[in-house]
Amino acid sequence: MGYKHLVEGIKENARRFKSKNAIYYKNDELGIWEGISWPDFDDRIEKLSKALLAFGISEQQNIAIFSENMPNWIIADMAIMGIRAVTIPIYATNSKKEAEYIINDAEVSLLFVGDQSEYDKAFDLLETSGHLRLIVALTHTIQLKSTQKSVYLEDFVAGEVSEGIETELQKRYYERELHDLASIIYTSGTTGEPKGVMLDYTNFGSSLEAHDLELNVTENDVSLSFLPLSHVYERSWVFFCLYKGIEIYFNRDPKKIADVLKEVKPTLMCTVPRIFEKIFSAIQEKRKEASPTKMKLASWALGIGNNYYNKHKRLAKKAPLALRLKYKIADRLVLGKLREVFGGRIKFMPCGGAPLAADMVSFFHSFGLNIKCGYGLTETTATVTLFGDTHFEFNSAGKPITGTQIKIGANNEVLVKGPGVMKGYYKKPEATAEVIKEGWFYTGDAGKIDDNGNLVITDRIKDLMKTSGGKYIAPQKLETTLINDSFIEQIAVIGDQQKYVTALAVPSFENLKKYALEHKITFKDVEELIAHNQIVDLFEKRFEELQKEFSKFEKIKKFTLLPKEFSIEAGEITATLKLKRKVIQKKYKALIDKMYSE
Repeated sequence: MGYKHLVEGIKENARRFKSKNAIYYKNDELGIWEGISWPDFDDRIEKLSKALLAFGISEQQNIAIFSENMPNWIIADMAIMGIRAVTIPIYATNSKKEAEYIINDAEVSLLFVGDQSEYDKAFDLLETSGHLRLIVALTHTIQLKSTQKSVYLEDFVAGEVSEGIETELQKRYYERELHDLASIIYTSGTTGEPKGVMLDYTNFGSSLEAHDLELNVTENDVSLSFLPLSHVYERSWVFFCLYKGIEIYFNRDPKKIADVLKEVKPTLMCTVPRIFEKIFSAIQEKRKEASPTKMKLASWALGIGNNYYNKHKRLAKKAPLALRLKYKIADRLVLGKLREVFGGRIKFMPCGGAPLAADMVSFFHSFGLNIKCGYGLTETTATVTLFGDTHFEFNSAGKPITGTQIKIGANNEVLVKGPGVMKGYYKKPEATAEVIKEGWFYTGDAGKIDDNGNLVITDRIKDLMKTSGGKYIAPQKLETTLINDSFIEQIAVIGDQQKYVTALAVPSFENLKKYALEHKITFKDVEELIAHNQIVDLFEKRFEELQKEFSKFEKIKKFTLLPKEFSIEAGEITATLKLKRKVIQKKYKALIDKMYSE
């Protein structure tokens, strides 16, 4: 066991990197990125730790962070850990009801909030919660409603520190243990009531060690953080970057990610499939608009890139001299420009949260964008498997990381064993016993292990649908295929206990409006556009073409186009953009029933 306690690693780096910045944030007023040095980062953490001690926080007491990404998020997280307390992340997009459940279940007395929306939701809970005593605002933009039960971070840490607090902080640092509980992360509840996943420092430490062995990174790398820190995937990655001394840029507005990529030019960035799906769609649309000459050049260059990267470099084969020369030309004319979309300096991009279609992975690799697909869950401290540097298969989630074992159980369920597996669900021993048996964690995902030891995820077992005719449908397989189409933004497949398969589809309105203009289709609003006969015919033809490789019983027979996207705010998708099927089926019941009654 070579890994260190996370708090110890941060302290060591603060001493080691005295002239280097740990993290960056965008100063919107000045329009520039500003850094926080390692010594300043450590000092802010220590001051907040002392303030928490002065407030009376005890060892292993739960403290929550209800905020979008920002430097103060991770500072609060490390300060909580620094006093052996437990961090409870809450998604900034969570409703008041969802936040209330977590605060009450975890018996949270102190809550950090990041913006006015989170503060307003939390303030109402001060009256109804039997546990919440104080709200600490992480930003100055928040308008506080009461200075008795809410306070700005600067004021919270401004009090005098007694000698007893200094002594207590040192005492807790030296008494730290790897089996201390570090965090309770509540699952997004796609299949029911959220459960608190308990992770200790052994979980996080083993993850850091495994990634250190698997990934080729240095302290000179730069990472862009834009996925929610409330999710184990991004948070574990940020821990890894801090552990390795990698500079981290925090992007607060996901909608600005395209511009931020070009500003920051990261070498590393965690992603989810939807990012690549949207960019793939945009690239395909631009190729259609290009002149025949440019189209021919792009196809030639991508063909050369596919040969160079996918048929040689991926398989650890030396490319022939002629191919290397052609690649240099293709890279200068086309491939390098495609990489510029991501800033131009990417070494690799971990991608998880859901499957990414194999042909799409292959496409991005063909112009030198190294996507490292992987598989993991909150209950496994994120990563279970990931692509290696060579000999990975595009249709897989890679091989198990160091120290982790996988096997396939009954109903093709993926089972995981290793130091990353959680301690259990908070206050739910029965639920824990259902998923951890003889050290193996039962993931609920269906999969297989190919001849080369790669894990191939086939579907979420709980998502599998059975038609009234007894046929099993894997909705994610259909959705992953259909989402690649430039006219489809989102799609939810329906079919459980029904006589045939249907779908709710959200069009790419930008591409659809462009199509309408080209075909002289007039409309006054989106509702009228998606109801137009020519548009319905367009989607019928596209669905037919996209599903030609599927069996008849798997194919979508009817669909309904929706006028707006599924959103996190509406509770229809999770923070990592997974569909909340039960919510969608309940919310759109009338539309779904109509597809089966006609």
